[in-house]
Amino acid sequence: MAQCTPKSFDLTGKVALITGASYGIGMAIAKAMAANGATIVFNDIKQELVDKGLAAYEEAGIKAHGYVCDVTDEDAVNAMVAKITEEVGHINILVNNAGIIKRIPMTEMTAAQFRQVIDVDLNAPFIVAKAVIPDMIAQGGGKIINICSMMSELGRETVSAYAAAKGGLKMLTKNIASEYGEYNIQCNGIGPGYIATPQTAPLRERQPDGSRHPFDSFIVAKTPAGRWGEAEDLGGPAVFLASAASDFVNGLILYVDGGILAYIGKQPQ
Repeated sequence: MAQCTPKSFDLTGKVALITGASYGIGMAIAKAMAANGATIVFNDIKQELVDKGLAAYEEAGIKAHGYVCDVTDEDAVNAMVAKITEEVGHINILVNNAGIIKRIPMTEMTAAQFRQVIDVDLNAPFIVAKAVIPDMIAQGGGKIINICSMMSELGRETVSAYAAAKGGLKMLTKNIASEYGEYNIQCNGIGPGYIATPQTAPLRERQPDGSRHPFDSFIVAKTPAGRWGEAEDLGGPAVFLASAASDFVNGLILYVDGGILAYIGKQPQ
């Protein structure tokens, strides 16, 4: 009987650009890719953030390459991509991770604030993907991973701009897959659930009486896994989507949410 050997998850020899990966989810994805052999390149908007990121990677035993770049600036992105190609190598993997959120009720949000979120969370992935695709075509293929959100599917109070941007990013992902799949470029998305990060730590702190924070209770009750996700939970899915193992996976949004989107919720007691 013929043996079915799965395609490799090995990323040795691949250059991965992860935007905004000086900390948090982006760094967790970068560390997972580095553990599987990839050379890590990242950017951030300020030199001090890049320096902090480089120090954190060095402490983890990873030789990363950091660049200062505003991903909403097309000229700056094109210059960064050219510099990475010259100094590190051809970009084989792009993770559009950089993003912002503004939690403001829609009727109180200015059009300028709405545009800023759209610019970072939707226009920037378009700009960076557009910058790397021509060289991916020339190299015979590549992988693009867009960090989407459960808000690519669901709405919630105070996140109108974020939900609009992440919904748009889901469709941009599908369109890149449709337009450039014939060039052996796979474009997929990852939709994180609620992830335990320093930014969400206040929402998970125990109350003075020992009870859970109300938002913590809400999330745990809505998650079949019964817990918040860890940033490391995103590493495996990202490595899969960056590797040859996913060569026939295109236009997929992989939700890493502990089952939230599959679950209607518990019946009130």
